[in-house]
Amino acid sequence: MSYKVLFLCTGNACRSQMAEGWARALRSADFEAYSAGIDPKGLHPLAVKVMAEAGVDISKQYSKHVRTLHEISFDLVVTVCDHAQEHCPLFPGKTRVLHRSFKDPASARGSESEVLAAFRRSRDRIRDFVEKLPLTGDPA
Repeated sequence: MSYKVLFLCTGNACRSQMAEGWARALRSADFEAYSAGIDPKGLHPLAVKVMAEAGVDISKQYSKHVRTLHEISFDLVVTVCDHAQEHCPLFPGKTRVLHRSFKDPASARGSESEVLAAFRRSRDRIRDFVEKLPLTGDPA
């Protein structure tokens, strides 16, 4: 039995997409991973690029509204930004909700290399979080 986990952020463009990709790549035996947004904006091309650098292809993932997943009974919902935590819909049953905020790399400003560095930092922090995410009990 796999543990159904939803990574939720505002735009479902970067952070939640990276988390879904990492969960599928690193924890597919543990998790059936999904991502969604409160206000979907489309998959960010730099999220795709930095994940590919790490060997994870998220290019086939797409941005979706959390309402489109209403029929799935999630074991865990992880909000990965403060806005999503504040506007997180109620989930039925025994769904646990966990909040772990990550800085939005799409808000990074500067040169191309500085913006890419912000995406890589977010990617690596999200990977570390997903690697340690427990199936039950308190968060890592």
